Amino acid sequence: MGMLKSSLAFLLLAFAFFFCYVMSSGSYDYFQFVQQWPPTNCRVRVKRPCSNPRPLQYFTIHGLWPSNYSNPRMPSNCTGSQFKKQNLYPYMQSKLKISWPDVESGNDTKFWEGEWNKHGTCSERTLNLMQYFQRSHAMWKSHNITEILKNASIVPHPTQTWKYSDIESPIKRATKRTPVLRCKRDPVQANTQLLHEVVFCYEYDALKLIDCNRTDCWKNVDIKFQ
Repeated sequence: MGMLKSSLAFLLLAFAFFFCYVMSSGSYDYFQFVQQWPPTNCRVRVKRPCSNPRPLQYFTIHGLWPSNYSNPRMPSNCTGSQFKKQNLYPYMQSKLKISWPDVESGNDTKFWEGEWNKHGTCSERTLNLMQYFQRSHAMWKSHNITEILKNASIVPHPTQTWKYSDIESPIKRATKRTPVLRCKRDPVQANTQLLHEVVFCYEYDALKLIDCNRTDCWKNVDIKFQ
């Protein structure tokens, strides 16, 4: 019986080490391409407000995250080459300052570095550093969420609210795929939520748009877009 327990303990330990290795080496199923609404980002930062007095009024890139269906937060912080600004060509940096700015503190380079080191390293076998940022910028340009919503008469408003389907439907029509909407609890008004992020899902090679199957918003609570 003692030998059986020891064998089971060894197997569990071996599985744990294998799981950690897989996660750190960048095993993933698909990509989440995450875009954020800067005003919401700044509104929920009560203790540390954004450095810019008036946040950008268009959706910007938060990141391109290799993810697993069983746990979309993994993998992260994988073994790989760390971010080097000199490996990101100047013309690409100028584009990213528009599509992928640091809307909180204004330190764009530090933001890119953090996203690459945490997420980009996990897909380095598929996309090197330059390709990772090029592909992200191309995704941002291919489907302009701000314009998609504007064409559906969904624009920032101080009091108006929308249902989840009101926001999801025009994006689905434009992309032919189901996005993920993510919301943040309104720090000022209880039991209300603010539209924070829109996520597109891409297959393993980050080329083909696919349906997403999760949401972080309360579907039975109206959404503010301010």
